[in-house]
Amino acid sequence: MADAALRLTTLAEDLLGAPLPVRLRAWDGSESGPAGGPVLIVRQRRALRRLLWKPGELGLTRAWVAGEIDVEGDLYEVLDRLAGLIWERDEETRSALEAVRDPKLRAAARTLLKLAGPLPPPPPPAEEMRRRSGALHTKRRDKQAISHHYDVGNDFYELVLGPSMVYSCAYWSDSGAAGTLEDAQRDKLDLIARKLNLKEGDRLLDVGCGWGSMAIHAAREYGAHVVGVTLSREQAAFARKRIAEEGLTDRIEIRVQDYRDVKDGPYDAISSIGMAEHVGKVRYREYADTLYALLKPGGRLLNHQISRRPEPDEEKYQVDVFIDAYVFPDGELAPMGRTLTTLEDAGFEVRDVEAIREHYALTLRRWVANLERDWSRAVRMVSPGRARIWRLYMAASAVSFERNRIGVNQFLAVKTPEGGASGVALRPRVWNERTER
Repeated sequence: MADAALRLTTLAEDLLGAPLPVRLRAWDGSESGPAGGPVLIVRQRRALRRLLWKPGELGLTRAWVAGEIDVEGDLYEVLDRLAGLIWERDEETRSALEAVRDPKLRAAARTLLKLAGPLPPPPPPAEEMRRRSGALHTKRRDKQAISHHYDVGNDFYELVLGPSMVYSCAYWSDSGAAGTLEDAQRDKLDLIARKLNLKEGDRLLDVGCGWGSMAIHAAREYGAHVVGVTLSREQAAFARKRIAEEGLTDRIEIRVQDYRDVKDGPYDAISSIGMAEHVGKVRYREYADTLYALLKPGGRLLNHQISRRPEPDEEKYQVDVFIDAYVFPDGELAPMGRTLTTLEDAGFEVRDVEAIREHYALTLRRWVANLERDWSRAVRMVSPGRARIWRLYMAASAVSFERNRIGVNQFLAVKTPEGGASGVALRPRVWNERTER
């Protein structure tokens, strides 16, 4: 009798203490759960062996990357329904086989063993980053982490990000989804340029310059001289090619360089767009001090950064295990207040903070649509597992932004000189008035 789905549903509901909010289909063809919505598919029994040894998010995501579990229907709806039961539960993740003192987990382990068979767990998917050397956030280890994330092929990123090649939150008009991704990314770059008050001949340092989009915009539209730094050789090669095609090699220099090694200040302005998430708590004050020292008096920093909600006990904060293993190794998110305080402690005067959380949800949904629209080509470019990682990562992140689990903020900070003349306009909100170019 095919009944694996019913047994799994009963087990999940016993452990979660709530009805399973999605329909489940098992490898034997059986189904259980609410009809009429998306279906969570357990394609192979080996997915259960992963959960035996790594219950919770890591076991689930390993099975997802390996193609052992899948979704039929709306992935966003599945993630939204499961978020409160799995990803937002404040419980310690542990091996069910180790939880010998918990009768409920002992019973769950016995059930899973019957369904999965008493075999060792499959090895983690090849896409998982496990080997890291050196202390956290040393230059060597940061370079390894950046390479894991960014050096997967510029063609793949171009497929996902589109022609703008901007890998950070776009800036949408009130009509939101009615606009194009390329227009929204251009508007974001222009917003940053205006907040930095860029002018002809200004020196701009773009920290974590990606594929060169901010550097090109600042040089082409504002006449700035730009130095962009990245730890990714693939990004640097792509950016240099774009810059040459634009005829801007006399205005832009792209370096494969750690921001901590930049010594040719002072700069009139610094942009750091989606880079500070890689810095880490142990290095964040050093990051702020370094950028402060690189600015001239009156210079401006625009720090565009994803944030998380503060924890009741900050010492218990842990990096998301899926993100750490498969997407951004060693990446950390900080609460908005901590970022602001650290910038002030370094000497900056923070003049403006703009929260644009909903903008990132819209951006991520466009990236997912790009990936799904050209799925077969994406798989050929990287691997089935890598493509599945990106689909899950971006869709889950969109849901997290929509549910206010994470946010994204732009901090405008000034190295205000003695005497207090910041140079900031009396009505700075004119930054948000779109200018035609």
